[in-house]
Amino acid sequence: MDDLAVSEGFSVYGPYRTWYRVTGDLGSARLPLVVAHGGPGCTHDYVDSFKDIAGFGRAVIHYDQIGNGRSTHLPDKGGDFWTVEFFLGELDALLAHLGIQQRYALLGQSWGGMLAAEHAVRRPAGLKALVLANSLASMKLWVEGAGQLRAELPAAVRQALDRHEADGTTDHPDYLSATRAFYDRHVCRVVPWPAEVARTFAAIDADPTVYHTMNGPNEFHVVGTMRDWTIIDRLPLIEAPTLAFRGFFDEATPACVQPFLDHIPTVEGHVFPLSSHMPHVEERQDCMAVTEAFLARHD
Repeated sequence: MDDLAVSEGFSVYGPYRTWYRVTGDLGSARLPLVVAHGGPGCTHDYVDSFKDIAGFGRAVIHYDQIGNGRSTHLPDKGGDFWTVEFFLGELDALLAHLGIQQRYALLGQSWGGMLAAEHAVRRPAGLKALVLANSLASMKLWVEGAGQLRAELPAAVRQALDRHEADGTTDHPDYLSATRAFYDRHVCRVVPWPAEVARTFAAIDADPTVYHTMNGPNEFHVVGTMRDWTIIDRLPLIEAPTLAFRGFFDEATPACVQPFLDHIPTVEGHVFPLSSHMPHVEERQDCMAVTEAFLARHD
């Protein structure tokens, strides 16, 4: 990895700037892989490990979506601004800036997978392979699954969550502690969290604009503008060969992922047995191997 070329820059989207990093050679014959992070409102840090795939000879592009990380922050914007269409436009601008819009692979993790699916149903000619990592086809299915997982938490944790949600005090330390109990089971089971994961959560805390607006205060109390989102009825439009994977303990439950397997014409699924929502962290080597093997079949 140390001998791979790494470059950083900004693409322009209207008056805004999107930070990106390229690991590897964009001139390689292999499909360049664009990685869309989750949230909405995370940063690239927690999915940084996908740069390992550059070691197989393909360029890997990470970027921070606008509103977060090293890209333009807009803390005064509201729900009418932060839309799926906005982030689709940003992605298109990035692809054009890098000159890869005619031939690329796209991996979206969690919300990034929602965004990637929205991109794919538009049938862009250059999209040659799609990876939906720990993602969901419907927010209703996500919330139902989170409710089931939440019901398995210790009684004291459940009571703290219920009490503070009812009181509107989701910033209370007891609520945040109870939230972390859920996260340690179903978001990242590596404890303590690796530095790159901790950096992403610290970034959300520093500027929660996008996350709170589109999602809500946490992963299972979804009250933001995306609460009614679904793509199930549009999944048959996806032409790109697709890999959809999740972790066995994932907050993206089997029901969240099943519509991808049922309705995308060319799709394969995978479950990482020791992981929750971050197999790229929890089973890093195996996750990279599975992802690269899929991509290599579509170069």
